[in-house]
Amino acid sequence: MSNGPIGVALVGAGNISGQYLRNLTTFPDVRVLGLADIDTERAAAVAAEHGVPMSGTLATVLAVPEVEIVVNLTVPSAHAAVALEALRAGKHVYGEKPLAMSVDEAAKVIAEAANLGLRVGGAPDTFLGAGLQSAVHALRSGLIGEPVAVTAAIQNLGPESWHPNPEFFYQPGGGPLFDLGPYYLTALVSLLGPVTRVAADTRKAHAQRVVGSGPKEGKIFPVDVPTHVNALLDFPGTATATATFSFDSPIPRRTIEIIGTEGALSLPDPNTFEGPLLARGLRDPDWRELPVSGTTAGRGIGVLDLARSLRAGTEHRASGELAFHVLELMCAITESGERAEFRPIASTLTAPDPFPADWDPHAATL
Repeated sequence: MSNGPIGVALVGAGNISGQYLRNLTTFPDVRVLGLADIDTERAAAVAAEHGVPMSGTLATVLAVPEVEIVVNLTVPSAHAAVALEALRAGKHVYGEKPLAMSVDEAAKVIAEAANLGLRVGGAPDTFLGAGLQSAVHALRSGLIGEPVAVTAAIQNLGPESWHPNPEFFYQPGGGPLFDLGPYYLTALVSLLGPVTRVAADTRKAHAQRVVGSGPKEGKIFPVDVPTHVNALLDFPGTATATATFSFDSPIPRRTIEIIGTEGALSLPDPNTFEGPLLARGLRDPDWRELPVSGTTAGRGIGVLDLARSLRAGTEHRASGELAFHVLELMCAITESGERAEFRPIASTLTAPDPFPADWDPHAATL
């Protein structure tokens, strides 16, 4: 490890890579050195578009000594395998959600990193954006008193109308719970701490779906996961949350509301980095908008926080422990829907501290 920017390589040149590359290439504390994909021609094209100096296979980027962090943007079914290979090459890993396909797979990744003295981080990092960071400050200030209950919902008709390759959204590791649930569950855990047990009911409205756009338009494909999930989450000593995750709803909805003993907070969409953040007191006739401060730089700030924390020897916020806990929640919710029983959550963690007020992704600090 040397002074100066930390070398980063991305694995996976799909749709999400553009968002990461647009941001990471503007952060002075990291240098994007390589991009890998099983389709090396696609990797080369995306690398050229974003000024990344090298592209190729996973082995190619892992062989670069200056690469300290591998950002794993592969499909969910490959997350654990790619993470383990990167760790065994001596690289820290930051992965797109979910951390792995199962708790057992994720546990192997976390254990391997610990054995090798390396770090694991995981998306989403939207909870580090200005909107949700401001919500943390509001909640910890006692603005609404003690949290009592939470209502969360993300509902739509699914991504097949606009996504050119939507099949993986309806395979294990997908569905509304695994695709969109991490944003909501990560936001809730960052605000309220760990969950101790869950219960759920799950449904699947359609056995098949149809691709609605792109070269595959009209293709029929199977649905192998629940597409409507109602969950109950128990935060010990604080609130109970009810959450709905649905790809079966003609009524779009994105909401998180926290009811406290002295009022309520309405949080911004946790799949964004901005506001609005609303509050309502016990006697207020309506919601009022709270000021929001912090970064809105977008996806990749979790990678940057990991990089800076490596140099400083401090804990990074979008941690493997947080990603593991959220994965365990989603797996337990799925199991509860199948078994019609409460499922205990074994993992725990301390909710990460918010960014300091002067945290700036575009400042050179290393």
